[in-house]
Amino acid sequence: MKNSINPRYRRSVEMLERATKTVPLGSQTFSKSYIQFPHGHAPLFIKSGKGARCWDVDGNEYVDLVNGLLPVVLGYCDPDVDAAIVRQLSEGTVFSMASELEIDLAERLVELIPCAEAVRYGKNGSDATSGAVRLARAYTGRDRVAIGGYHGWQDWYIGATSRNKGVPAAVAALSHRFAFGDAAALDAVLRAHPGEFAAVILEPVSSSEPKADYLAEVKEITHRHGAILIFDEIVTGFRIHLGGAQARYGVTPDLSAFGKSMANGLAISAVVGRADIMRQMEEIFFSSTFGGEALALAASIAVIDKMKREPVIDTLWRRGRQLREAVEAKIAANGLSGQIATSGADPWVLLSFKPHKHPKSGEETPGLVIKTMFQKEMLARGVMINASHNVSYALTDADVAYVLSAYDAVLKIIAAELDRGQVEQRLECPIVKPVFAVR
Repeated sequence: MKNSINPRYRRSVEMLERATKTVPLGSQTFSKSYIQFPHGHAPLFIKSGKGARCWDVDGNEYVDLVNGLLPVVLGYCDPDVDAAIVRQLSEGTVFSMASELEIDLAERLVELIPCAEAVRYGKNGSDATSGAVRLARAYTGRDRVAIGGYHGWQDWYIGATSRNKGVPAAVAALSHRFAFGDAAALDAVLRAHPGEFAAVILEPVSSSEPKADYLAEVKEITHRHGAILIFDEIVTGFRIHLGGAQARYGVTPDLSAFGKSMANGLAISAVVGRADIMRQMEEIFFSSTFGGEALALAASIAVIDKMKREPVIDTLWRRGRQLREAVEAKIAANGLSGQIATSGADPWVLLSFKPHKHPKSGEETPGLVIKTMFQKEMLARGVMINASHNVSYALTDADVAYVLSAYDAVLKIIAAELDRGQVEQRLECPIVKPVFAVR
């Protein structure tokens, strides 16, 4: 394999050299950093976005299927959200006391989310999931937590992953992972330490939608063991349903964490849940200077009001399904069904890549090589993508057609390269590896 740099991304490569002198990884987020994209064959810095499109620092234009890792649910620079931000900007952003906006948004969340009887705000998903876990521990007087999915960067979660450097072993030992979709496995985890679990926290939609009765089983098992059920709806909230996955699937948890799509890209999250548990917020320390920051509150109110007024959620499902079904057909037509697969809910479809064994030579091409080639070729054709379809309301029929045209070309290239064999040697960049296994 030889490393090369595509002139299309020359400015990005130069900026990375500059950035890494002062910014570890050159980015604030692992998933947005250079280690998650084909080196020398991918944009690394974005300059602007509008609607469903974005432009990198080299001036290249993309249909964006990453959308800031899912927060941009309406599209970049949505006029209704931008207008709300500008109005609030003229009145102030952070005040010396609480503002009415905090109440206005809380009342909307309580109206829409089944479990929400009280609300507290954070600025990112880790704030909300960690606040919910601390609440559960305070309410139950227990320490252990069962975790199912990705829940952020705080010690209680990340300590149970391979990215656990810096986390005390005693903290990590209190968190226990379980596989999504396997209720018996969860029960076994809880039975291993009877009476010690404060909470079960899971993403209600993972790499697949939950099977019938699974979430109800999880709730029954959790409560039977005396624990608090927390839904991590950082991704699913305001994407698959206005009231989150709990409203779509009819299972109400005790607490929930919401974020990402709440404000179309502004930093805000929320812990919501049963009033008796949420009252612990008056005793535990969950407090931040920017928890009531007014621009994000105004933006979130604008997002919710627009979603109630317009068919945002239905459009996300329709566009996502349109894209997924067409992609699945193209994968099959190119003989790649054994190597590339889709899963998950239509507004957030995940792509997985499996190894390919050459029928004649027996040589195996790892799935990560195929994924790296896929990313490299899709980006070269103007589609901003990692390994999922994070669709936005701004995505048009023309955008979908553009993406599918890129898929046509890229899947043909992948099929031909796999047929030739020795794909890794011709990749022209290092293999992109995941930060850690999540789902």
